[in-house]
Amino acid sequence: MTISKDQIVSWMEKTAGVMAENKAFLTELDAAIGDADHGINMDRGFSKVVEKLPSVSDKDIGTLLKTVGMTLMSSVGGASGPLYGTFFMKAGMGLMKKEELDAGGLSTLMEEGVAGILQRGRANLGDKTMYDVWAPVLEGVKAGAASGKSVVELVEESVVTAEKAVEETKPLQAKKGRASYLGERSIGHQDPGATSSALILKTLLGVLK
Repeated sequence: MTISKDQIVSWMEKTAGVMAENKAFLTELDAAIGDADHGINMDRGFSKVVEKLPSVSDKDIGTLLKTVGMTLMSSVGGASGPLYGTFFMKAGMGLMKKEELDAGGLSTLMEEGVAGILQRGRANLGDKTMYDVWAPVLEGVKAGAASGKSVVELVEESVVTAEKAVEETKPLQAKKGRASYLGERSIGHQDPGATSSALILKTLLGVLK
């Protein structure tokens, strides 16, 4: 099985719905350790993505993802816009002219996207950011693709990895962004960016299944 262009479009449309449903939850998480706007920003950003998709839905996967990234960059405030924007833009640049993605293509999407997050956010593992989700997910996808696992198996495992990683952000002390100003008071709270990252992966699995 491969991921089709239509499934990429569906992934973005459904992510917009998931962000709307989880807007209050993500904002509540962010209220504890940030600017209390993560849910609002994610909802706004993916609403704009859905408005933009019809103009590129006939294009290749790389162009689709680049457009998603540029839309998020231009419409989302806070740290999440540039981080997610760079993720999708870099992923798109690595997948130009692709009409479908096999396991290797999914691995490229993750590898380029996560490199974008690192380049933009300069986070380390354990800093209590979305990178704490994407780093182990990338590792799992690369290993799984190399050992011949299917796209669905890779995404299933990614969701399990992501949900575990979100839980593991709770005991961490934030080292980046607004949350870092709280010092030890950031301990005990779940990271909002890690949470929205897990939701995006879970939405992809829903589309593939």
